[in-house]
Amino acid sequence: MAVLIQVRDAHKRFGDQVLLDAAEVSLVDDVKVGFIGRNGAGKSTFLRAIMGTEELETGEVIHHPTLRIGYLRQHDPFQDGESAMDFLIRDSQQPDWRCGEVAGQFEIKGAYLDGPVKALSGGWQTRVKLAALLLHDPNFLMLDEPTNFLDLRTQILLEHFLRDFNKAALIVSHDRAFLKATCSQTLELSRGKLTMYPGKIDSFLEYRDERREHDRRVNATVIAKQKQLQKFIDKNRANASTASQARSKAKQLERLQTTEIQVDEPTVHIRAPRVDAKNGTAMRCEGLAIGYPGHRVADNIQLEIEHGQRAAIVGDNGQGKTTLLRTLVYSLDPLEGTMKWGHNIELGTYAQHVYTSLDERQTVLEHLEYVSDSDTTRQDVLAMAGALLFRDEHINKKVKVLSGGERARLCMAGLLLGTANVLILDEPGNHLDVETVEALADALQHYKGTVVFTSHDRHFMGQVATNVIEVRDGSVKNYHGDYDTYLLSVEEQINEGERERSGKGGGPPQAAKSSAGKSSKASATDYRQTQRDQRKIEKEIKNLEKKIASLDDEKKAINAKLLTETDAKEAVRLHEEVTSITEKLSEIEERWMELNSEE
Repeated sequence: MAVLIQVRDAHKRFGDQVLLDAAEVSLVDDVKVGFIGRNGAGKSTFLRAIMGTEELETGEVIHHPTLRIGYLRQHDPFQDGESAMDFLIRDSQQPDWRCGEVAGQFEIKGAYLDGPVKALSGGWQTRVKLAALLLHDPNFLMLDEPTNFLDLRTQILLEHFLRDFNKAALIVSHDRAFLKATCSQTLELSRGKLTMYPGKIDSFLEYRDERREHDRRVNATVIAKQKQLQKFIDKNRANASTASQARSKAKQLERLQTTEIQVDEPTVHIRAPRVDAKNGTAMRCEGLAIGYPGHRVADNIQLEIEHGQRAAIVGDNGQGKTTLLRTLVYSLDPLEGTMKWGHNIELGTYAQHVYTSLDERQTVLEHLEYVSDSDTTRQDVLAMAGALLFRDEHINKKVKVLSGGERARLCMAGLLLGTANVLILDEPGNHLDVETVEALADALQHYKGTVVFTSHDRHFMGQVATNVIEVRDGSVKNYHGDYDTYLLSVEEQINEGERERSGKGGGPPQAAKSSAGKSSKASATDYRQTQRDQRKIEKEIKNLEKKIASLDDEKKAINAKLLTETDAKEAVRLHEEVTSITEKLSEIEERWMELNSEE
């Protein structure tokens, strides 16, 4: 087991904030590690230090000579007008057949592969970037919040990719379900220290809570003993006959020390709006069509949401979840039919278009006091601000200087301090860390109003949702089952697709199935022969791929020499070599395509 990356005695500050304080960790070549910590703890800084794009104040990062880092880029690396295939070839310098093969692992094909990559949704662009990452043949992946804005199917595809990737990875995510499915160990950054736990995130969080509770109990016992000893010392040190006992007790008191309980911040607690419970139908749609002028997203929607439900809107990216939510909050007019909320409904909305329109002249505190209900105290406001990471001097920051993530958290804090009895939430967990997402889920579970929401965080969805509404193929309807059932159905659809692509569809190919009247023995013989033929084809394909890669490398090397060659005879010879290799490549690639069409 080789150590690919070793961090020793790393120190890093940002202003007065300590991000790394004598931090140390070793990352080995066959372990996938989930990397967690509060927002602002320094996780992204640590990743940049590993990449070499951020300098440490002191300490060192040691790379193994064989280390090849694959980093999932958050920025847009695409050029105007290029297709996904164009980008993959440009970025990886791999031949088109290889790019197409890897793209197929992420179901990138047809218009998604050959159309403009910038026209794709964020989730599909992430698939393209993952394919590009794999084409560079890394042995250590670094993924920073890879599930942000990915729909459920893309998340599961990413999980399957990581499951089959038999090398190392360091994954930053607030999505507990994703980390649990992909990582066998957990790394926490807390108060500048790195702690590696040899287990999955759920076990780590349980262990950490138990450790802290144990330390609290021990501290309480120590403090009680300290008080007892101090009382004896104060009473007896002035008495000659008991002074020696008092000195002995004083030495005991010096040895008694409490344990510092490691917590990044005060425990997060979020409260939902305080409203009265209602019964009956909260919202009804009849013959509703949603979309935009010239583009109908879904129609003939017959839907009811009851008071007190927490309805999860599910579906792939691009199917219309956000369009439905925008229609429900009157941000979009229905194209047809009716949509009506019940009597005395007050809608509270959390979405992109809301937190980009805050009053930039106000401070954080002024905004929260302005939007909170009349019964809210200053302490309530400060507590909510703190829970959403606005503490100390941050509550006096002007809205105009806040980042996009800070504005999103401010909008969430204001919404939760208000009086809305229906909450419409579009991706409420984005920009929040693991503990805050957990606290928000707990608050929504105790909320007496109605919630309609979307989220890509499966753990959050499973905790909060009481029912599921699916947007798919131009229709919107109640899904008959809970969120876990929906999750299983999507997983099975993806598994079936992967079995079909790999030629393992759960039985012999159609050509090998016995026709009616043939014996089961003949059918089994046919099937075994088909399987042997299939293995031969797969072996030949692998050998051809090795030859193609070798010839491709040889061709690149000769072309590089041609660019600098000044001797005419040598240039002619090199050109003839390139021509010969090109002809060989053409023949081998043609055979490779024939075999793939036979699989």
